[in-house]
Amino acid sequence: MIVAFSISPSAGDETGGVSEAVAEAVRVVRASGLPNETNAMFTNIEGEWDEVMAVVKQAVDAVAAVSPRVSLVLKADIRPGYTGQLTAKVERIEQALGD
Repeated sequence: MIVAFSISPSAGDETGGVSEAVAEAVRVVRASGLPNETNAMFTNIEGEWDEVMAVVKQAVDAVAAVSPRVSLVLKADIRPGYTGQLTAKVERIEQALGD
């Protein structure tokens, strides 16, 4: 499965920024060893249900350590029997664009 998720603390730092808290969540994802990528809006992670959800929980816990309230947006693509789709899905789109 692929999960796209975004975690944000309820309040930012003195400038209103949330990058330090979000960076803690991204560190958790990268340390998991699961295929992942981060863009301006979401972090995508691929793996089995239990391992992906465990990483999402750890990432939420990392942000909750610095904020009394945390927002989580999550979208999942559940397709049993398929792996490597984090890049394969994009490759199929690029191929279709090239036609």
